[in-house]
Amino acid sequence: MGDWQNFDNRDVIGKALRLRREIDDFEARWPTRSDRGETIPTFSWEQLERQLVDLAATETQAEMVRHLVSATRKLAPFKPSEMVLREILCMTWVLLDENFRPEADEGSAEMS
Repeated sequence: MGDWQNFDNRDVIGKALRLRREIDDFEARWPTRSDRGETIPTFSWEQLERQLVDLAATETQAEMVRHLVSATRKLAPFKPSEMVLREILCMTWVLLDENFRPEADEGSAEMS
């Protein structure tokens, strides 16, 4: 059982290190400025999810929203706010793309 614990720890440590590298790369590309400027209005994760579901191009994409927002929300406290904003924008782009087809849909379409 101890071997599984070590394996799990290595996996968690690896994920944490990858996240740290992603954050470092992001901050190197877009350093935080000392003059923050005007901020945007705040909103809740629930409000974001509700709006993304409404904007989703297809029912399949609408069903993806909860999972995408949940994943983003879980890691948000560890990331710079601009990085979270970028992830939300990318998520929105995917959800608005009528031509986007999750891989599971492609496989099931081929099997039909």
